Amino acid sequence: MRIVVLVKEVPDTYGDRKLDLETGLSQRDASERVLDEIGERSLEVALSYADAHAGTEVVVVSMASEAATATIRKGLAMGASSAIQVVDEALAGADLGVTAKVLAAAVRRAGFDLVITGNLSTDGTAGVLPAMLAEHLGVPHATALSAVEISETAVAGTRAADGGAAHVTAPLPAVISITEALPDARFPNFKGIMAAKKKPFETLSLADLGVDVDPGVAPQTIMTAVTEKPPRGAGVKLVDEGDAGERLAAYLIENRLV
Repeated sequence: MRIVVLVKEVPDTYGDRKLDLETGLSQRDASERVLDEIGERSLEVALSYADAHAGTEVVVVSMASEAATATIRKGLAMGASSAIQVVDEALAGADLGVTAKVLAAAVRRAGFDLVITGNLSTDGTAGVLPAMLAEHLGVPHATALSAVEISETAVAGTRAADGGAAHVTAPLPAVISITEALPDARFPNFKGIMAAKKKPFETLSLADLGVDVDPGVAPQTIMTAVTEKPPRGAGVKLVDEGDAGERLAAYLIENRLV
């Protein structure tokens, strides 16, 4: 079994995140960069299966700048067998369509029985990449799973649905995405950190993948405007003069808050 896990370097959720007002891109140098937590949980699903099934190979794949190498290597320290990082200047500002196409090429090159990814990245929160990836790879997908069961021939899981939960199954090879309902990821120990330095880490360009994309020529997503978040205005202050309850109720009704 070969399981490919998509991981991503993102600005720290608890840090100060800013956009470049000219390009609309995230200023990643303005905040600490970390491995996305949902990607770590995806990796934990793969590693837990590998722990119980000898011979399982777990490969982490990411599309990022060269500066993200140290962050992605954390996946190797956690227990992944190898890593593939796609680095190319032409991918700066790539939209979801381009990203899915490039990642699909990297996954196809790695070879896979199952691809696991998070349902939403904490920076983009688009939620459509798993389905787009499956379309490029020509395999079934099961998304937003809150529980996962992997066998030699299929993958199954539970997805929240209106009024209950749905149990879905897909034959392998397949793509799945998981939610934060899955367990927290393990912490890399000293042995894992040292072993990560010797594990295969392949850096690929678009030419290596045989992919020809130019996000600037034919973007599938077009940014119309970007502005700085306005400063937070002062709220309404009510001073109790014996009628504060009535005034508060009137304010809530006026603003349709009740």
